[in-house]
Amino acid sequence: MQLSRLRPSVFAIAALGWLMSSPAPGQTERTRPLPTAAETTLIAKARGIHDRALTLDTHNDINVNNFGFSRNYTQDLGNQVNLPKMNKGGLDASFFIVYVGQSSADDGFEASGYQRAYDEALSKFEAIHRLTRVLAGDQIELARTVADARRIHALGKKVALIGIENAYPLGDERTAVARVKEFYERGGRYMSLAHNGHSQLSDSNTGETTGWKWNGLSPLGKEVIVEMNRQGMMIDVSHPSKESMMQTLQITKAPIIASHSAVRALADVSRNLDDEQLMALKANGGVIQVVAFASYVKTDSAERRDAIKALREEFKLPPGTNLSPRRGGPGGGVGRGTGGAGRGPNPLAALGDEQRAALEKRVAELDARLPPPARATVKDFVDHIDYAVKKIGIDHVGISSDFDGGGGVDGWNGADETFNVTLELVRRGYTEAQIDQMWSGNLLRVMDEVQKVAKGLLAAAK
Repeated sequence: MQLSRLRPSVFAIAALGWLMSSPAPGQTERTRPLPTAAETTLIAKARGIHDRALTLDTHNDINVNNFGFSRNYTQDLGNQVNLPKMNKGGLDASFFIVYVGQSSADDGFEASGYQRAYDEALSKFEAIHRLTRVLAGDQIELARTVADARRIHALGKKVALIGIENAYPLGDERTAVARVKEFYERGGRYMSLAHNGHSQLSDSNTGETTGWKWNGLSPLGKEVIVEMNRQGMMIDVSHPSKESMMQTLQITKAPIIASHSAVRALADVSRNLDDEQLMALKANGGVIQVVAFASYVKTDSAERRDAIKALREEFKLPPGTNLSPRRGGPGGGVGRGTGGAGRGPNPLAALGDEQRAALEKRVAELDARLPPPARATVKDFVDHIDYAVKKIGIDHVGISSDFDGGGGVDGWNGADETFNVTLELVRRGYTEAQIDQMWSGNLLRVMDEVQKVAKGLLAAAK
């Protein structure tokens, strides 16, 4: 028998791709049409590109409860990212996130508050190491360098990397700089200096509604930026304020990243990058990892946003509280209320029964008067990629999801649907080389350059 007869036909590959893709909004598996001959060819092409690429998602949150001996990522736990879903969707690599929320406790910026944050960060580092060393070392390994990532991928294993969301656990001037090295040695390869709320190091993007603390970086934050360059850790600007990002660019000697942000020109939320930020990122040689987070991809109208802001103020809810968490779409909020693992309490839980009922009634009235947009789709998400590519070039654009932290759009709502992103990119006319760049090439190039800068700084200091 000739070997060619053993190879799957284009039609078989396309059929597999069609089965693994998701129905369009409003369709079901029974009602969506079968692919045409042209569609069959396109799906087969996309499947080949996807299978050959090193697909890397730069932001996936974790819950330490999912890293035990009886419950862990070797099982499909019903969350958005785990090994079975990565295998099904062809997601090869993931930055698992050491996230610690910004404390608002009275002792948040005292030794006791910093110690709680540090302990929480260590528990997440340890969970990721437990996955790669003990629980599933035969399926996934931790990468500390680009060479590691490519070696692990070539072995057919999944690649784990570590990102740190919020440098708050670094502590104060007595510990912060030293802990940058410690976190790097524990595997952290990028870190943001703030999350939702100002840290001891940087203003947060949330200052657009709450006001500023540092007007950018704090003096200690500037020291941390310098130390991150020295250690070879990528600087992530997705949550810090715009002014913090611009000041970072004046200090850093290495390219930076936005690990999970979208385009502000298309969705006007403070978590996204505006055109000035995009151009500054390009000049720095960095990369924006465009995020498939529904409420950062599609936003409410200005009138609806104003009405939601008024409701939050009336019910004394913090800025950004998602008033419609069950809808899962833009919802007038940032999507952090209930979607994420380890993201802290939902402010709505503090309302009494009567207040909650009154709020639900007011939200229903608002939805009837000013309906929210339909939930964002993969096509809407790739619109953001298109915009960024046209604005700053293919070399500065990558892909992320923020899964298990509120992320997801219709069509890419878990690692198991990752192929749909590649399929949409092929539909838009991107070449295999360009898709490879966006899936991992650009981010890995920055990671490599940052580590080379660190080696140069070390050599110069001798």
